[in-house]
Amino acid sequence: MSRIHSSALPLLGAVTAVALWWSATAVFGIRSFFLPAPPDIVAAFRRQPGYLMREAGSTVTVTVTGFGIAVAAGLLLAVVLTAWRALERATLPVLVALNSVPKVAVAPLLVVWLGFGAQPKIVLVVLICFFPVVVATMAGLTSTPAELSELSRSLSASVWQAYLKIRLPWALPQMFVGLKVAISLAVIGAVVAEINNPTGGLGSVIVLSGMSFDTPLAFAAIALLALLSTTLFYLVVLLERLVVPWARAISG
Repeated sequence: MSRIHSSALPLLGAVTAVALWWSATAVFGIRSFFLPAPPDIVAAFRRQPGYLMREAGSTVTVTVTGFGIAVAAGLLLAVVLTAWRALERATLPVLVALNSVPKVAVAPLLVVWLGFGAQPKIVLVVLICFFPVVVATMAGLTSTPAELSELSRSLSASVWQAYLKIRLPWALPQMFVGLKVAISLAVIGAVVAEINNPTGGLGSVIVLSGMSFDTPLAFAAIALLALLSTTLFYLVVLLERLVVPWARAISG
């Protein structure tokens, strides 16, 4: 019963937010050009469902592809850096400096370097997701309790056996923290790239609908982005519960 109650709370919060939004547009007489009411957004979606879903599919492809590349590269680099501490001290400042560069400023340059199409969008998603994955994984891999490290040495385990059997499982909860942050940033990165390179995706729908003063259509695209981001986030949460169910029990 408590599980059903906890599942209903997010839905209740969403319904309350939509109701307050709808009430504000009705009470204050806000025109749909400035802030469309929920029925206006639904009408805009019903007017062009195929177009919106096609562009949503393009955004999903860019987001998932870039996220997958960032996760694979980030996990590999984190393992390498935690295995060789001298390399970590030499490399981590460079990674921090690169991460501090505003990704909005990089997006137009990626179009110049890679041209129009999906490639610059995927690269921007990789750039925005990479650092959280690396930092979270490194934090997990370096937080192994000393007694477990002593146990691996007493059993004459090799360095990589210790990683696979002890350090990596212990780091999984922290790694998933980075993955949950990264998947949310991945959608943001995809939209930023699509706004700068409006050849496809929901970001391009927002740009083009703004140019044509079709505010309800822009909000329909934004609503789809919110739904997409929420869905991807909870898919990562579901994966976490399947892979490390014991972490939830410990934290609870």
